[in-house]
Amino acid sequence: MKGIDDIGFRKVLEEAFGAENAQKALDAMAAPASVSVRLNPDKPIEGFGDASRVPWSPEGRILSQRPSFTLDPLFHAGCYYVQDSSAMFVGEAVRQMALPELRKIEGRPVRVLDLCAAPGGKTTDLASSLRQVFSDGFILVANEVMKQRVTVLADNVAIWGDPNVVVTNADPKAFASLKGFFDLIVADVPCSGEGMFRKDAQAVAEWSADTVALCESRQRRIVGDVWDALSDGGMFVYSTCTFNVRENDGNAEWIARELGASVLPMENLPEGVLATRLGASLVPGLVPGEGQYCAVLKKDGQGLASQKRKSNGKQGRERNLSGLESLFDIKMNLSLKGDTVIAVPSVIAEEVAALGVLRPLRTCLGAGEMKGSTFVPSADLALCYALSPSAYPRVEVSRETALMYLHRDSITLADAPKGYVLICYQDHPLGFVKNLGNRCNSLHPQGRRIRMDVNL
Repeated sequence: MKGIDDIGFRKVLEEAFGAENAQKALDAMAAPASVSVRLNPDKPIEGFGDASRVPWSPEGRILSQRPSFTLDPLFHAGCYYVQDSSAMFVGEAVRQMALPELRKIEGRPVRVLDLCAAPGGKTTDLASSLRQVFSDGFILVANEVMKQRVTVLADNVAIWGDPNVVVTNADPKAFASLKGFFDLIVADVPCSGEGMFRKDAQAVAEWSADTVALCESRQRRIVGDVWDALSDGGMFVYSTCTFNVRENDGNAEWIARELGASVLPMENLPEGVLATRLGASLVPGLVPGEGQYCAVLKKDGQGLASQKRKSNGKQGRERNLSGLESLFDIKMNLSLKGDTVIAVPSVIAEEVAALGVLRPLRTCLGAGEMKGSTFVPSADLALCYALSPSAYPRVEVSRETALMYLHRDSITLADAPKGYVLICYQDHPLGFVKNLGNRCNSLHPQGRRIRMDVNL
């Protein structure tokens, strides 16, 4: 298999960052990768106290060693997300440069699209940042065009727990029907993956100048296809996990020139983050993470519109769902899709209806199933921020029992009430069981179960 020195990669780094920084990057790529997580501010925990903070992410933590995340119930509760620290810089660019513009919007929720969202790191970061600024007054569409990746995205969104996120599986050109709908689009586009070289030897083997040229062209097509969905005056965050100039500054310049936008200067960058001609790059050896490029642009036009948009989608069929509203801390619009109860925060109901043309894979929250007149709560409901603490009896369990539950082993809750019970670990919900007294029927999804031995 080819190594980094065999493919002419040094020249690419030197062109982008200079000879000295290129050598630092090459040296770092020969060393082990760093390990980092980003905490969920809406599911606070005490863990990772010995970790160092990521300078560009208030919730980011760099760990001294890699623990077994699979055997930590808090990971399955959505209390944190395992993410490269460099990738967290995109969220910081949004917080520092895009959110101040979005605060000017009045009279309707803020609309954001994460265009190439799988597996969900940037989506969950965006959701937390938007919630801290706008509370329930935002909608975030997390899109992934690859069918084999969108299921992972939907699971990670559900585990994070924010009900204002819609997951779609659409080609970028499908968003053209939503002309001017989004106030912010984040496009972490597929790239040649130079920032993955330390973690993935196959990425090195597949890299070539032809691959770079192919990625450059594909990135332009993706951005061009989605551009009409961005509001005049809207914000566009373009990012890659690669280093070469063609896919980074070259494409930022192309977007500005050909599509009509202004590149916003990045100022006061954290130590180690390199300013490029049009954006910023994070490079191994200068920062702990793997690699990231980011540029922020503002679409030409008069500014973000504040008026509401008429919906052009269809709601699910109606059935008497009275009583289920009490499950939530916020006002929800409830409807049925088949036998699934769909819960949509009322404040974004019009925006969600407008997205019906995209046929979302996950519309805010699939709260559960109606089986006759009986409501069976879903695993996603257990993990959702909007679930009222008094909706179901809660049972605090030990780590051992929590792992048994997540492994889908049999557990008993002799002292718990019969019926649907919420299993919690360190006060964070993990999921539901139906307690029958002498045994429990688990509602934990087979697709999310721990597959490794939990008796270690």
